Amino acid sequence: MKVKILFTILVVMAFVACHDADEHKTVICIPVYGQSLAIGVDAIRITDFDSLADYADGRIVTENMDHHFGYFDISPFKQFVKRITHYQKRSYELTVYGMAEVLADNTGKDTLICIFPDGQDGTVIADLGKGSITYNKFLHDIKTAYQSAQKRGWDFVMPAFCWMQGETDVTSYPGTNYRELLLQFVKDINQDVKQIIGQQQDIEVICYQSNPVTRAKDFNPLAYDCPETIVPESQLELVRDHPIFHASGPMYPYDFVNEIIHIDGTSQKRHGVLVALAALDILKQQKHQRGLLPVKAVCHDKEVIIDFNIPCPPLTIDTIQVTNPGHYGFSVITPDNRNIVEDVILQEDCVHLLCSESPKDCRVRYAINGDKMVSGRLHGPRGNLRDSQGDSITKTIRGKAYPIHNWCYQFDMPIESDIGQKE
Repeated sequence: MKVKILFTILVVMAFVACHDADEHKTVICIPVYGQSLAIGVDAIRITDFDSLADYADGRIVTENMDHHFGYFDISPFKQFVKRITHYQKRSYELTVYGMAEVLADNTGKDTLICIFPDGQDGTVIADLGKGSITYNKFLHDIKTAYQSAQKRGWDFVMPAFCWMQGETDVTSYPGTNYRELLLQFVKDINQDVKQIIGQQQDIEVICYQSNPVTRAKDFNPLAYDCPETIVPESQLELVRDHPIFHASGPMYPYDFVNEIIHIDGTSQKRHGVLVALAALDILKQQKHQRGLLPVKAVCHDKEVIIDFNIPCPPLTIDTIQVTNPGHYGFSVITPDNRNIVEDVILQEDCVHLLCSESPKDCRVRYAINGDKMVSGRLHGPRGNLRDSQGDSITKTIRGKAYPIHNWCYQFDMPIESDIGQKE
């Protein structure tokens, strides 16, 4: 009898060993970090967590390699209590839910997509960096995810994280250098996370653009010196010029809860598709090309010609999704604080701005406008320029198909000197 029992145990152990070998996984971890939009404040949840847990055979997981989504809190203890009591009254829709669904659809069955949010609402970037409570929790959650995967014998990689922060730096005038602080944050994350998980490759950044310039108390769209544009312009320039940054998109084309500062659940889901497309580029090591971005602006006589990086031509002026704020969101501001744009002409890959006088020494702007204290596609700071990606890529949410276009990043840039003869 003892021999039979021992034999049975050995057979079971052998079966389990073989089963575990067959179930080897690779965990791709792409979390989101920032302030209120990162943690989804006010975005009523439209993702059903039971469905998300079952999505793609359960291949979307949290930092604990489980399916207990929606229990975020900045305090690890409170987050633990929420999880064990199933408290979900402050459980919001996150960009990474939509992102994870697309990634799961485009990766193999031996791949898990690990997602979770971290950050704190109403907080400037200087208070979210290395040594802060939020930063330490971010590292703790990454370490938890790594160790949870290691216990199961699975590989673990963190190719990127999503950055959604900047609103408070726009509106509170902290007097810091946003670009330098964001670059330092990325440097610190790379150093600290690589040490935790033993990864050699760089952790890249999928960067949105914060757009709440009208919520800043001193905002004046005609002011030649406009400090409210520094944060969104820094985000644009890093996406355009820095190899480790990748574009998701600006927030202005979306619906905001009460048109204030937080995009709604449907908008989080739609934005998640753009994040996923950037993440797939990173995973496939494809060319860094996403984001509808201005490359340069030059003047000739009374005209400004703006060239763009266009992910999916042709360029399009869309006044249906986003209402026209006037001149499709473009302005040319003189050193004495006047807007001299008279007409806007779209011509192939360029936008031509016809002015009432020479635009030399002026600044050209896009989506630097809008009603005071309002955000979003109807009345907030906005523009009407997009590409045509949504003609082929859509996302169906609650029975409605949404085109996933790339909308032009908000910008405020100098105009280069005359190009001489018009081409």
